[in-house]
This record gives sequence, structure tokens and C-alpha cells, in this order.
Amino acid sequence: MEFTQVSNLNFNISRVTLGTWAIGGWMWGGSDDRLAVDTVIEALEKGVTTIDTAPVYGFGKSEELVGQAVQEFGNRDQIQIATKFGLQWDDDGNIQRNSTRERILKEIDDSLQRLQTDYVDIYQVHWPDLDTDFAETAETLQELLDEGKIRAIGVSNFSPEQMDEFQQTAPIHVCQPPYNLFERGIETDIIPYCKENDITLLTYGALCRGLLSGKMSKDRTFNEGDMRRNVDPKFQGKTFESHLEAVEKLKEYADSNFNKEVIHLAVRWILDKGIDSAIWGARKPEQVTFEKVFGWKLTDQQIKKVEQIVESTVDDPVSPAFMAPPE
Repeated sequence: MEFTQVSNLNFNISRVTLGTWAIGGWMWGGSDDRLAVDTVIEALEKGVTTIDTAPVYGFGKSEELVGQAVQEFGNRDQIQIATKFGLQWDDDGNIQRNSTRERILKEIDDSLQRLQTDYVDIYQVHWPDLDTDFAETAETLQELLDEGKIRAIGVSNFSPEQMDEFQQTAPIHVCQPPYNLFERGIETDIIPYCKENDITLLTYGALCRGLLSGKMSKDRTFNEGDMRRNVDPKFQGKTFESHLEAVEKLKEYADSNFNKEVIHLAVRWILDKGIDSAIWGARKPEQVTFEKVFGWKLTDQQIKKVEQIVESTVDDPVSPAFMAPPE
């Protein structure tokens, strides 16, 4: 397993992070609790030390499952838990952004209780709340950092301009944007900004909601409540077919050049592009095969070849902007 230091702080995270939006039953339409806990434990047993979750995943369920898994596994001081705040929901499941001081103080205590811990390693603003002054949010996080309730401040889905404004009040240690072979928009602004400002990049969507797993076909159907069913444009019509065609070509390249599966090529590409840690989503223990990402690297020429395969097949890239909750 490879590790990287979080900004200039005194702890490391694994270069592959387990993401629990899937096991929380959010986005994919349900999940089995015991299977979810076993998935987290499997990842920890295989050397992952960083788990990424959020209250909104399963409306609290994901954090509860992570907390249960960490308790069963033990070694809390060797595990980095990254969670988020800033999205609140009502009884009907309607979500809105809220990063006010009052909301943060409530969310951190709720998260600590669900996670069965007295601190969070990385605490992240889930989406920028444009109705709340960033200074209010940043000041509150700095207080939590000083109190020891959190060990690092993070933001997710922020632009460089928004990070600049935020950092007038408190530092940002971790940035979590979407990034994968099909969604590369952050290369022009967010990656350079984070490198220049010594901000650790913890990117989500490494497998592009399963597209890069290599397990999908054009007749795949999705359950009710699964955002791929009718929300994500990549899984609709001819757009879906072109992405699947690209995956087939990547499969062939991964197998013939590295004797690897496309899923491992997709994550290795992210790490070799200079990303500190890529989030790997899994719902079952048998899907935790990230160890095959390590022990080999892509050369610059191979990185370019992989990108050319995608660019020559998918001529109209779709950004992940559709995932944003209402502002």
C-alpha cells in the first residue's frame, strides 16, 4: 500500500480511500448492512487506512455502518475517517445546502455519535453554500480544529476562487473534487491550484459510477432510486454506448500491456497523474481489489495512450455537474 501526507499535517492517508456512498444505500438504491460492514473491514484488512463517508449518504446510515466497522476492526488511531457536512435533509428526503455555524456544530456532534469516535480526521464542506458567508464556515471549522474535534479541514466541489475566499479565514488541508478518465475538468484549474497551495487532493468518482469497473453492458438496468437510471447522462442512449466502447478498448489495453483489469488501470491512471488519493467505491467485500493498483506505474507515454483511447471514442464529454444539489 502507498501512503501520502495530508497537506503539511502530521498524518498520512492511503493512496486509495474506500468511499461509502454506495454502502450507505445512497445513489445506488439500497444496501445490505452486514455486507456493508464486511466491505469496510475487508478494505481495512487489505491495508486501506482511509474511509470517506458523509451524513447524507443514506441519511446517517453510512456513517453508522462505518462506525460499526471501525469498532469491530479496532485500531482507530491508525484509521483516518473523512466525513462531510453542509447538506441537510427533511423527512421526504429533500436536500439543501447549509454550512452555517449552527448547522456545523449540530452536524459534527451527530457525526461523532454515529461514527462512535471523539474526533474526525478530515472534515469537509460537502458543497459550497452560497447563502452563508464562507468566513462563518471557515471560522467554525478552525474552532473545531483547535478543539481537537477534527484534525484537518477539507472542501468538496469548490472552485479555486471559492477556496481562495475560504482561506482568508482558515486553511484548507484537503480538496475533494470529482476526477476520472471520463471527467477531467479539474485538470485546468483545481489540480494546479491545489498543487500550488499545498492542498492534498482526495478525488471521488474514480470509477465514474461503475462505468470503469468493466462490468457493464448496454442492456444493464438500474434499480429505482439509482441515479444512473435517469439522472446521469453518461448512462443514457448513445452516450452510454460510446462510453462502453471506450471501456472495451481500455480493457484490451490494460490486459495486453499490464495483465490488469480496466478498473485497476483507471485508478492507476489517477494516481500517476499526481493525485494524492483516489476514492474506491465498493458494496461487497469481493469488490475490494484495490491491491492490484499497486506495484506498477504508467509511463508518461502510456498515460497519453490511455487518454487518447478515451478521447477518440467519447467525443462529447459530460461533466459531473448534474450531481450538484440545489443551491
